[in-house]
Amino acid sequence: MTEQPASAVVTGNTGAHGLDAQTGQSHGHEAHHGRPISWAVAAIIIVGFTVSGIALPIGPVWWLFWAGAAIVVIGAIIGAAAHIMDDWY
Repeated sequence: MTEQPASAVVTGNTGAHGLDAQTGQSHGHEAHHGRPISWAVAAIIIVGFTVSGIALPIGPVWWLFWAGAAIVVIGAIIGAAAHIMDDWY
């Protein structure tokens, strides 16, 4: 029977895997993708969902729920006008 290597070291170029192979990044990573308007629109939509979500368990306070829903719709319209879905790359 032949001897097996003691460790699982693979030689050659196998590509970067597992936190870029612990040796550094094989390609540049940007910290945040997207334009500032995209982040602002996402924040507006999150605020709308939060307002609507808070309105239900405290009452329900329907006018506050619908105000939050309106904020979400306004954010979606602004997002569509700003083409925020084109930021994905």
